[in-house]
Amino acid sequence: MIKAFIVVNNHAMVRLCRFYEQLGVDKQADLCQTVYKMVTGRPDHLCSFVDDEKTFGPDTKLVYRHFATLYFCILSDRSESELAMLDLIQVYVETLDKVFENVCELDLIFNSPKAYTVLDETIVGGLVLEINSQKVIGVYEELMKLEKAQASMLERVTG
Repeated sequence: MIKAFIVVNNHAMVRLCRFYEQLGVDKQADLCQTVYKMVTGRPDHLCSFVDDEKTFGPDTKLVYRHFATLYFCILSDRSESELAMLDLIQVYVETLDKVFENVCELDLIFNSPKAYTVLDETIVGGLVLEINSQKVIGVYEELMKLEKAQASMLERVTG
């Protein structure tokens, strides 16, 4: 099961994070900073898997991927495959790239609801729901059509 999905930039600014287990806000912030320190402190030639019981506990591992100025990180339990988590990150980034037409960090800052919508169509309650980028985009586009229809209906009612 996935415990958290965190996107952090090179300057320790969290750009997106979703926790799938109950943690206090302080614990979440500490965990985000710990993840940042862990991934930025690792040399590029090392693998993208971190299994550190002292830091994350006995049943948690970290899988991450570095794209441009962003680190996409997944904390999961030991039952999840590291390669599947890397693939999940890749699918998420590819989907964002299609939604934002060449995604960058500013898209996550100024359009975070869209980024969270894509994430929520991919992972639900810590379980991977969909890894087909086209299907996620299809659901996302349907949601955007519904939002536009609702906004235009509200505009007509309020005049």
